[in-house]
Amino acid sequence: MILAGIEDEDKWLAEGIAGIQHNAFYMHRALDSNNLRDALKCSALMLSELRTSKLSPHKYYDLYMRAFDELRKLEIFFKDESRHGVSIVDLYELVQHAGNILPRLYLLCTVGSVYIKSKEAPAKDVLKDLVEMCRGVQHPIRGLFLRSYLAQVSRDKLLDLGSKYEGAEDTVMDAVEFVLQNFTEMNKLWVRMQHQGPVWVKEKLEKERSELRDLVGKNLHVLSQIEGVDLEIYRDTVLPRVLEQVVNCKDELAQYYFMDCIIQVFPDEYHLQTLETLLGACPQLQPTVDVKTVLSRLMARLSNYAASSADVLPEFLQVEAFAKLSSAIGKVIEAQVDMPIVGAVALYVSLLTFTLHVHPERLDYVDQVLGACVKKLSGKPKLEDIRAKKQFVALLSAPLEKYNDIVTALTLSNYPHVMDCLDYETNKIMAMVIIQSAMKNNTCISTADKVEVLFELIKGLIKDLDETATDELDEEDFKEEQNSVACLIHMLYNDDSEEMLKIICVVRKHIMAGGSQRLPFTVPPLIFSALRLVRKLQDQDGNVVGEEEPATPKKVFQLLNEAANDCDLEPVAYEFFTQAFILYEEEVADSKAQVTALHLIIGALQRMNVFGVENRDTLTHKATGHSAKLLKKPDQCRAVYACSHLFWVDDQDGIKDGERVLLCLKRALRIANAAQQIANATRGCSGPVTLFVEILNKYLYFFEKGNPQITSAAIQGLIELITNEMQSDSTTPDPASDAFFASTIRYIQFQKQKGGVMGEKFGPIKV
Repeated sequence: MILAGIEDEDKWLAEGIAGIQHNAFYMHRALDSNNLRDALKCSALMLSELRTSKLSPHKYYDLYMRAFDELRKLEIFFKDESRHGVSIVDLYELVQHAGNILPRLYLLCTVGSVYIKSKEAPAKDVLKDLVEMCRGVQHPIRGLFLRSYLAQVSRDKLLDLGSKYEGAEDTVMDAVEFVLQNFTEMNKLWVRMQHQGPVWVKEKLEKERSELRDLVGKNLHVLSQIEGVDLEIYRDTVLPRVLEQVVNCKDELAQYYFMDCIIQVFPDEYHLQTLETLLGACPQLQPTVDVKTVLSRLMARLSNYAASSADVLPEFLQVEAFAKLSSAIGKVIEAQVDMPIVGAVALYVSLLTFTLHVHPERLDYVDQVLGACVKKLSGKPKLEDIRAKKQFVALLSAPLEKYNDIVTALTLSNYPHVMDCLDYETNKIMAMVIIQSAMKNNTCISTADKVEVLFELIKGLIKDLDETATDELDEEDFKEEQNSVACLIHMLYNDDSEEMLKIICVVRKHIMAGGSQRLPFTVPPLIFSALRLVRKLQDQDGNVVGEEEPATPKKVFQLLNEAANDCDLEPVAYEFFTQAFILYEEEVADSKAQVTALHLIIGALQRMNVFGVENRDTLTHKATGHSAKLLKKPDQCRAVYACSHLFWVDDQDGIKDGERVLLCLKRALRIANAAQQIANATRGCSGPVTLFVEILNKYLYFFEKGNPQITSAAIQGLIELITNEMQSDSTTPDPASDAFFASTIRYIQFQKQKGGVMGEKFGPIKV
């Protein structure tokens, strides 16, 4: 092949087109005058332009199409014997005397098309003659386009079922033989192209060959359109002959393209019934052929076929499709020793997708695919290829997406082994996918064994698998991950108390290894789960289950080192609050965090009725002491009046120490007054009266609850104090405080108007 620059090639193309147009003009004049001899002479000159070797396939195609259009007009002329006066038999002989072989064969194919239509000779004989004669052109590009023209003009004349050209028996086989022979010769020409130039232009040659692939593949499409090609003919003749060419050509481009063509153009049913033959060719392909894509497309076709109708599923079992595909993939991976990990995993992803579509009930098949993947990776270092990591995520996600149930995945013995093959980051990604699947489908994991497997799968989120990973954590990502783990813990439940306790023990074992950064996220949901179990145990038979039983409140609280309020386990409960105060004193340094933590402690302590007088006094003293030591006066005030609830519990047996309630409220008033004075000293004006209104509401609460130390006179005095403060010029106006106080006054008025005991109680208060 002569290689040239783009400008030269454009010039040669223009010259070729000009030559075709020039000779076509005189050919038209001959056709108009019904002059056969001149028409043949001019058409031969016109077709001689196709003898060029200077054009690339793309440019040659443009030239070929110009000639093709003119040949269609010439064919019309040949059909009308009345115009040229020569019988079709004589015309078929006459065109064979053209001087150059390429024009001669183009004319012969054109006349041959008319010859078949005339039915003056058997179609199979004419086709056989044409396909044999075309061997006279062995130049790759010229030969490919000539045979493409033969395929085009003969396509509607093949001896198919119901064809008007059908004659004796076995005519379908004649058509098959013609197409296969043309395909074989075209393939030889196409493969030969790679040897037409020096080594340094190989890339250009491969590009040119790629541009011509559809000319050859068109033959396979023609074969698939022959109605008479049933399964038997396809199995016994078509597929073996095509695969023979594919394997023997030993050309990477041709092998990949033809395997893909076979998969795409022939029916799915044929693929299923000839699976062993088709798969048998895969290990014989060149090592550089992208077999994974070929097999992936085949499995995708078969998956869609299975999804099209439930009636075809027995066929898959009958031919043992899974076993054959699995075996073929193993052989391909074994044959292609240099196949990268990403290629092997991609094959297993396709096989798993096929399995989940065709045999979703066969979990053993799914596990077998995962096991094969683990075997491939055994002894190899952690993955670094990003594409391979994505393939692994796809592999492990497929069962979750198919079954919409993480519990099903937990039964797959090889699932954790595949997870172990992942690097730290990919392991975390996959762990998040697992948790999101459980949350999306609201899956309840109800046995300790499954929880154990689950937490082994997500261990990348609950502890550091990589020593260097802690320093690289993104704060937002870390919070999202740990919140997801917390949500998952809430989804672990079993009605059986003994099993639930086992679940809690399993979770505790795993999360306690997570380090100080994770525990604030993962411990609270575990505590709430344990508390739910405690309440359930407490409600059983009206009392606490004895210690001889497997699950008892004592065991749960000892497990968590938490308050056992409903189970009369004072030492454990006391230890919990002691540890809480130690954490508050030693670990909580931020002032806002201190306020939040202290209110949580006060709220929890208020609900406790398990403590004796001594222990309760110790804990309440600590709470009130820490409240008065908060950094900001408003925070001190609110924490101190919150402590008043520690001395008045509105239960049947609750504590009701009115004097200590009053002491807390008076102390809160002093702190509020001090806050006002500090604001006046620093800003020249008093702050809002919000704190006083809040304390007033506490007075009203305990007044209603019957605390004898809280009198109407005390409430009256506080109302007047707030009113004077609001009217003072030094007080900063605050609409929110004004609205709050007005709402409180309306409540007092409402109680006064209610009548009855409460109306009499509120009567002395003037508003």
